Amino acid sequence: MKAHLLAETHEVFNQVPPLDGANLYRVDLPLQEWTRRYQGGWAEARIDAYGALAGGELMAAGFLANENKPVFHSHDRYGHRIDLIEFHPAYHQLMSAAIEHGIPSMPWTEPRAGAQVARAAMSYLHSQAEAGSGCPLTMTFASVPALKLQPDVAEQWLPKILSTQYDPRNLPLEQKSGATIGMAMTEKQGGTDVRANTTRAYPVGAAGPGQAYELVGHKWFCSAPMCDAFLTLANTDKGLSCFLLPRHRPDGSRNELYIQRLKNKLGNWSNASSEVEYRGALAWMIGEEGRGVPTIIEMVALTRFDCMIGSSALMRQALTQAAHHCAYRQVGGRVLNQQPLMQNVLADLALESEAALALTLRMGKALDNPTDERENKFARLVTAVGKYWICKRAPAMINEAAECMGGAGYVEDSILPRLYREAPVNSTWEGSGNVQCLDVLRALSKEPGVLDALFGELGDGHGDARLKAHIQRLQAAFRDTGDIQYRARQLTEDVALALQAKLLLEAGNAMVSDAFIASRLGEGGRVYGTLPRGVAAEALVARSTPHLL
Repeated sequence: MKAHLLAETHEVFNQVPPLDGANLYRVDLPLQEWTRRYQGGWAEARIDAYGALAGGELMAAGFLANENKPVFHSHDRYGHRIDLIEFHPAYHQLMSAAIEHGIPSMPWTEPRAGAQVARAAMSYLHSQAEAGSGCPLTMTFASVPALKLQPDVAEQWLPKILSTQYDPRNLPLEQKSGATIGMAMTEKQGGTDVRANTTRAYPVGAAGPGQAYELVGHKWFCSAPMCDAFLTLANTDKGLSCFLLPRHRPDGSRNELYIQRLKNKLGNWSNASSEVEYRGALAWMIGEEGRGVPTIIEMVALTRFDCMIGSSALMRQALTQAAHHCAYRQVGGRVLNQQPLMQNVLADLALESEAALALTLRMGKALDNPTDERENKFARLVTAVGKYWICKRAPAMINEAAECMGGAGYVEDSILPRLYREAPVNSTWEGSGNVQCLDVLRALSKEPGVLDALFGELGDGHGDARLKAHIQRLQAAFRDTGDIQYRARQLTEDVALALQAKLLLEAGNAMVSDAFIASRLGEGGRVYGTLPRGVAAEALVARSTPHLL
């Protein structure tokens, strides 16, 4: 026998066909149903088009953008300080696609019923392809309500912020076709406790809202330092105030904003996060002096909503990959998704994913109704509840999805490692778990009407005895205020599960709602794959398997 014939040692078989190029909207039946349910159906053609982009060229760009991290250049070759960040072209491709399709601008430029829901659906698709670029996209989107508190500044900036042209050039605002906005709040000595901030703001002339100040201090986290301007916090004589700090001064010169270094993060690799110093950086006060936290909360509330979207998206992409793998891979001569225990696991993951999406898009519906006081109260609460619960569930869920794929889910050729690295950022960024749970208590105890809005939304269990009993226990738990801070995580979890169960019941798919309630409010176990008997596991798996849709 010739030696070269011995080089081929085996035949390649029992491998999963690639999912490359799949339209992520068309393979996601729950996304289609929930988007239509909450009045986003008018944008379906746009969402569908973005689903094709996300599953195709943007998915490929996501791999490249994460394999080629941003690089910080403090000086040019002649020794001049430039503070520039170099990105791989794939990153710019991702940003351009999102901005051109209106992901940061749609609800503001097309304020109609379902606009927030449609925009959330598109962001959900984008984040499945690449989540790091979502950081500047969400801050640009979320900056609008805060900037509108200062109309003179908004008049100058909003046309460029709401533009559908991506312009990454490092130029003054007047020379650009579009602008992006970042955020710099926390300092090294305080972190979440922004009241400990030491950065000072000194008026250049007259003091007060809309006036120019020079800022001196530092920020331990400046998200997306390549943006054109940043909402930031600094102290005046009247307390912590909010400012818009651009990269360039009105005369076109660079502002006194200096990047110290980029953060070396667990995940979120395509996005640049940094430490910065203000050395007399020119900025304009936004909103009332001394009311910086309430002002910037206008932005933070929406970035927390986007944490819900982002975590839901990561879970969905993990589920898509696991369900696709298990639809083809055989073990012991049987396809994995036909084996009872794997069906239990995949069905459980599918329930987690759909419940997260339902709560997220219900939040979008509330944001679509800004003149409805009850919806405003609902949004105030669910911003914290959803941000806590959905972001907290994502890492374990993604880990389980990777395990469904065995070793194939642990290698970088798969997207699963990137999804897993990405998941913790949403639970940490914009306030970690304890911050959210304490905010839930604050909203329910100190803001009139929020508790009524919650139990008005939940009703009496919608005909399900298990949910009704859960709601009654929840009401009793809130009446017992003795050690309520100690119990804040349990209370927040119970609120989240009650809301998810109610939404699924209300949607009318008994297969989904019965399984969710039986497992989350009944006898389910503590890890995924412990659904009780009687659940329609095979049908739940089929609902989330791409080739079966």
